[in-house]
Amino acid sequence: MDLRQYYQKIRDAEAKIVEEFPVVVSNETVDGGKAGTKTEVPRRLAAKLLVENLARLATAEEIKAYRTVMAEARRVADQLAQAAKLQLTVLSVAELDRLKGQSRASAKD
Repeated sequence: MDLRQYYQKIRDAEAKIVEEFPVVVSNETVDGGKAGTKTEVPRRLAAKLLVENLARLATAEEIKAYRTVMAEARRVADQLAQAAKLQLTVLSVAELDRLKGQSRASAKD
């Protein structure tokens, strides 16, 4: 294939893509690529994947489902990050009694 034609096809495909980061769905390939994997990629890479017939643009329903899954994954990751920040302090019984005594004394005042 002529390189000029190849890159012109990529530029043409890129011009047809509206989104800045479109969602593409992979096609099955002879070297073991799995069909149906959804990925959000830059416009230029999406055009290259389309020209090489390695992927297709996702439908509106597929995009909605992908974004829902990604939002849930982000929410779970944020929760895990917050849980990792949780700080615990281990107190001995004597320290706990001392703190209880201090809080009772300050409550009486």
